[in-house]
Formats: sequence, structure tokens, C-alpha cells
Amino acid sequence: MPKTLTPATEFPAIKIKTLNDGEVTIREADAAKGDWKLIVVYRGKHCPICKTYLTELNGMLDDFAAIDVDVIALSADPLEKAKASASDIGYQGVIGYDLSTDQMAQLGLYISDPRSPEETDRPFAEPATFVVRKDGTLQIVDVSNAPFSRPALKGLLDGLTFIRKKDYPVRGTHAA
Repeated sequence: MPKTLTPATEFPAIKIKTLNDGEVTIREADAAKGDWKLIVVYRGKHCPICKTYLTELNGMLDDFAAIDVDVIALSADPLEKAKASASDIGYQGVIGYDLSTDQMAQLGLYISDPRSPEETDRPFAEPATFVVRKDGTLQIVDVSNAPFSRPALKGLLDGLTFIRKKDYPVRGTHAA
């Protein structure tokens, strides 16, 4: 079972290869695009729901940049599949690839094994969304064990707009 990351704690400094920039630390925002980071973990090229979600995200990249939130989408796909995913939808943002099972575990992700070679050839992460503040603090954690459950991007954008304008605190920090 994964160990879910805790809000208001430091997000792991995980490095991952990207189609755009060689290698990046996923929690660090590109200052030209924002000072907060939205990290969207998708299952991979084999997932039609991910294609739809990334297409919607692609259309909102400027909206997130307008509220100073930089975006990265990442998966366990190898380079060729990550390139194909980006190409299929004309994705304009940063895509990370080759997320390892160790890195998935560090992020507290649910990991699935492929059902067949046609699906994919390696374990992959189920969807997750993280928002990291400028100081590396985790603001939002949304981790799913199924492809059908992920946050609505418009709602996330609206919520982040509110959080940024009102300096709304990190929620969900009460110890049980």
C-alpha cells in the first residue's frame, strides 16, 4: 500500500527526464511560467481517459500560467510512448517520462501492473495531482487508484485562483 504524502510538508525533490528540458526536479516551477507547480501524473499512452484529460489540460496551460502555476504531466511511459502521447494531442506543456516504481512509491502513488502486453510493458502509476507552493510545501494532494477518478481541471483552476488570491491555507493537516 502506498504511503500518501501529507499536505503542508515538503514535496519530494524527484528528478525526471522530460521531452522538453532534459531533466527537471518536478517540484520546482519554471519561473517564466509561475512560482507554484501543478504535477499531473497520468497512466500512460495506453489510457484513453488520460488522452482526454491531457487534451483538456493542454487547452488550459495558459490559464494556469495566468495564475502563476507551472504545469508538468508525467508518467512511467518510455521516451517513445511519451513522445507519441504528446504528438497525438499536440501537447504544448512539459511531459516527464520513465517515472520509476521507486519514484512512484516516493510520491505515494497507486501502482498497477499491465493487464496485457497491448496495454503496456511495465508497471504504471494510477492518476494523481499535486500542487506545490513556491517554498516546496505541498498544498494539494489528490491520489487515485483508478483511471476514472481525477480532479476536474476547471474546478482545480478555480480553486487555485481562490487560494492564490486569498492566501488560503493548506487544508487537511489535522492529525487524527
